[in-house]
Formats: sequence, C-alpha cells, structure tokens
Amino acid sequence: MDFSNIFSTGKKNTVYLSITPTVGLELIEVDTHAKVVKNYAYRPLQYNESLREIGSMESFKNAVTELFDELKINIKSNVVVNLPLVLLGKMDLSILLADDAVTEALISEAEQSYIFKRYEPLVSWIDAGGQQTGDTRKLFYSAIQKNVVEDIKNALTELGATLTGIEISLTSILKALSFSGLTEEQMKDGISWNLMIVSSNGYSICSMLGKNLIDYYEEPLAIKSFEGDEIYNAINASAQITLMSYPANYLYVISETDLVSAELLTSRMSVDGVVNFLENNTFKKQDVIPTSLEVLEDTAQKISLEAIGVGVGTAVSTPVKFNFTGGQAGGGSTVLENPDDPVHVVLGSTEFDISPNNARNIALIFALVILIPAILLFLIVPMIANKKQAQLDEVNSNLQSVQAEVKRLEDEQNKSGNFDVNAEIKKVLGTNRSKLMSYTAIGEAVPKKLWLTYFVAKDDGKLDIKGDASNVEDVYTFYRNMKDSLIDTKLRLHKLEMKSKSVDDAVTIDPNAPSDYEFEITNMTASELNPQQAAETQPAQQQPAQEENKGGILNKPLLNFGKDK
Repeated sequence: MDFSNIFSTGKKNTVYLSITPTVGLELIEVDTHAKVVKNYAYRPLQYNESLREIGSMESFKNAVTELFDELKINIKSNVVVNLPLVLLGKMDLSILLADDAVTEALISEAEQSYIFKRYEPLVSWIDAGGQQTGDTRKLFYSAIQKNVVEDIKNALTELGATLTGIEISLTSILKALSFSGLTEEQMKDGISWNLMIVSSNGYSICSMLGKNLIDYYEEPLAIKSFEGDEIYNAINASAQITLMSYPANYLYVISETDLVSAELLTSRMSVDGVVNFLENNTFKKQDVIPTSLEVLEDTAQKISLEAIGVGVGTAVSTPVKFNFTGGQAGGGSTVLENPDDPVHVVLGSTEFDISPNNARNIALIFALVILIPAILLFLIVPMIANKKQAQLDEVNSNLQSVQAEVKRLEDEQNKSGNFDVNAEIKKVLGTNRSKLMSYTAIGEAVPKKLWLTYFVAKDDGKLDIKGDASNVEDVYTFYRNMKDSLIDTKLRLHKLEMKSKSVDDAVTIDPNAPSDYEFEITNMTASELNPQQAAETQPAQQQPAQEENKGGILNKPLLNFGKDK
C-alpha cells in the first residue's frame, strides 16, 4: 500500500529542471551510476536576457505540465531548478563580521547592479578557499531576484510540485564538466586553469585552482551588434588582454550562444598552455554524456551543460555552490522557508516531507511497519511448528513399525537359534528405512498438478521416479523438493518432454487434459535404467544377474501415485 496517498506526507521523487536561454525549459533524468541521460524533454520558453527573468510565468507553468506529462512523471514531486546566472561578484570583508552582517553587506553591494535597483536581491555567498589576508577574507557572492524565485515557487506549488532547490548556471556547468570527465586533468588538485564562458551578453573568465574558484571577471559585449567575423576579433582582442592577468596551464572555452563558435574562437586565440573548447549551442557535434534509447537523437542535441549539471543532483560535489533556499551559514537566505511548510528530510536516497500535523501519522506508519511482521510471525510460526510436528510424528510412526519388525525377527531368532538378528537389523535400517524416507519425501513433495506413474527404490539407494505434469513449473518444484528432502541421493532430472508427438498436437492439446509433460527423476545410470539394452551390448557371459526383489512392497514399483488428486 502507498501510504503517501493516504497521508499528506511520503516519499517524493526529485525532478530537475533547467531554464536555458538557448533551449528553453529542460527536464532531465540522469543515471549517475551509469553516467547516462536516462530521460529528457524540453519545451521552448521565452527568457528576457536583459532583465534576466522568465518572459511569462503562465508559459512556464504550461511547459512544466507538458514536460511532466510527456515523461510520465508524477507532478507531486520535489523540484530543483537551474537558473541563468544573474550576478556573480567578489568582495573582501573583515573576518570579524558575523554571517548576518556579511549577508547585509553583500546585499548592499548587489543593489548597485541595475537589475537590483528594481527588484530585491536574494544573496548567497561562499568563502574563496584559502584566500584570507590578515583580518580580511575574500568572498564570492551570487544574487538572483527574490520575486523570480517566489514566482517559480508559487507556480510549482499551484501545479502540486515543491521547489526544494535553486542552482545557477555557473555551478551547474562546473558540476557537468566534473561529472562528464571533460575537465578531469584541469580539476586535479593544484592545477591552475581558466574557464571562459561566452554568452550573448559578453564573456566571463573563472580563474580556477583544481575545483576551487580563485577569481572571476566578466566583460559585457553587445555580441548581437557585430556582424560576421567582427565578433571573433572583438572577443579575441579583449580576452587576450584579460587572460594575461590570469596565467594558467589550461584554457577551456565554452560558447553558450549560437552567434559564436567556441571552436572557431579558440583557433584564433594565441595563449599559453593547453586550449580546449566545448560547444553548448547549435554548433555542438557530440553529446557531453551518452543518452539512453529513450532519448531521440534530435532531442539529445538540445541537452545543455546546465541541464546535465543540475540533473546529477548531489552525485557531484564542488566547492563552488550557492544556496538560495536554505539557511546554512554562509549560504544565503531563508526567505523561501515557511514555518508551516513541511520540513524536507533526506535519508540516504529517500526523501520525505514531514510537518508537525502529520508527525503522528508517520509514527503510526512506522509502528505498523514494525508490528505487522511481528504479528504475522506470531501467527505463522505455530502453524509451521504444527506442520513440522506432524511430519515428525509420521517419521516416528514409521520408525516404530521398523522397530516392531526388528522385535519380531529377534523373537524368531530366539526360537530358531540360527537367525543373525544383528545382521537383519542392519539390513532393515540400511534399506527399508531409506525407502520409507523416500515415500515420506514423495508424500510431502508432490504438487497438485503432478502425478507419479512409476516409482521404485532399490536396496542400494537407487531411485527411479516417473510421472506426468500439467506444467514445467510443477516438475521443477517437485524435483527441488525431492533433492532437498533426500540430500545424499544425488537425484537428477533425467527426462522432461511434452507428451504430444508433434507441434500440431502441442498446439491443439485439450487445456483440460490431466497432463501435458512427462518426466523422469533418478540417480541411476543409463545401463541401470535399461538393463535389457545394456545386456544386448555385452557378451552373454558378462551380463550381470538380475537383482532379486527383496523387502516386500518397499522394493516394488509404485504406479500412478497421486493420480486421484
């Protein structure tokens, strides 16, 4: 039973969305173990790159609904959204400032940007690893519009989803590069490298040391105003000067705009170190990571670095990460939190929403999960014990019969004086008892739709069982039960075949017929199963004498056992 359908809390899937200006709205599922895009879909979505906001929230809601429907995902899911970078900056502040004071200072700095003169900023910040001088420390901060995040949260809530995380394009790109292994050499500890990202608004340079962000520079350029090769000359001239301030072993260029080819740009750049590039636009020639057969080739070409980066979730951890939805120290703001909202809890790979109102229901669920198995065990164990006791009583009854036979033989020896009672006891215990165990095993192991047509047990422990069954599963069930009951007999499934002689018979066979398959289970050799054929292939003087039937009914073939079931 799915308790999440009864109570207001339960396990939720985490779904990853990316708002990518060159693609639109992307929904992605990544198999992080196989490193494959398991599922993907996208919808066009207008994005205002000047104001850095979604063109229409109604269009956003429609696109979300269509993507969930296309990939058949429950809309009542937790959602993490990647947003285009709005503002990234750096600032040196006193180490004596508390986190709240740091956030206030960074908000004041962000408000100097033209975007945040109209909208209140939502700020998150991180320490620049190891960059502390005297009484100051270097911080990197990112800001997005508070109203944009709230609009996205409200839109998802109306649809039944829950916004649980916000990523920005830079951190998603770094996670995608790390996850795919494209920058494996660059992201090694102690390696200096530069990441250059070209967008329709200009370009930015991230100075990196392994996975750590050391410095950041952004150069605005009206790329759309250039024609032809003018844009490459403009970017090259500007970037050459900028890169001189960031000496590094590697340069990695990513183009996010269809107006610039990263390959053509790098071919014109003259810089020290190894230069690599990646097209995150229509110039793309290969996938960043493989895609499953569920993703069509044309659709796979649309998958952006940002979508892959947000889609890997927590499988990749980088020092560069900003938190816009939580209250972690140095992680930004708690504006999205509501005391009445459910608390999102992550236990391994399982995620739950728990609120004070339904905590009692959760406790009840756990109590049921623990108590129900205990009650079932309390009821089932006595039933199993009674069944085993009945089997033991049957064995004891057979043993008593054998002991009575031994007593009778002892009495005859006492009367005749020439009967070896000890030898007879060994014979009885060595043969008849093993045969009795065989009969007992058969009585317990025969399924309802299986019939024995022949059974024989010899003094030397050899068994031969033939029968019919209505299906193969019952034959294998009977075979396994016999092997489990008679462990040392080395039984094998000698024959299993359909009773019909032709394919036509097999197809037109009466479904109400008592049996469709015949089988033979034995531990005899081929010559023991067919002594007449073996005798014909041997010289007359070498033919073994036929073994006499001894032991009464226990050594005679048993026919049609269970036929009346």
